[in-house]
Amino acid sequence: MKILVPIDESDQSREALRYAHEAFPDGEITAVHVIPVEGYWAAFTDDPEAIPRYEKAREHAEELLDAARSEVDAGIETRIETGSPVREIVDMAGRDGFDAVVIGSHGRTGATRVLLGSVAEAVARRSPVPVTIVR
Repeated sequence: MKILVPIDESDQSREALRYAHEAFPDGEITAVHVIPVEGYWAAFTDDPEAIPRYEKAREHAEELLDAARSEVDAGIETRIETGSPVREIVDMAGRDGFDAVVIGSHGRTGATRVLLGSVAEAVARRSPVPVTIVR
């Protein structure tokens, strides 16, 4: 099985990675970090490197994925994508032959969830493959 695990700075994303590693010990796990490029800059360029602070964001993404690799002490693939996190995760899941997505959730409720949105919730609603949300 091919499992996609989105990674960000949260403890929940690392917990999702550990869960995926334990639940699918023979699975091919790919950890992905999506550098968000939305709003103003997305309207003007398809070249993420033209966006201010992109290099710092890419370095940060590499650090997160290096930490993810060492976290599970296993051979996992890693990828860095750029764009809307929800759109990139959903597109990857369908386009690249993944069998499932395992994603961490912050567990926000009420007004906080409404104001900040929920990547995990949106991915679960739009994904063409099964999604497991880990808290």
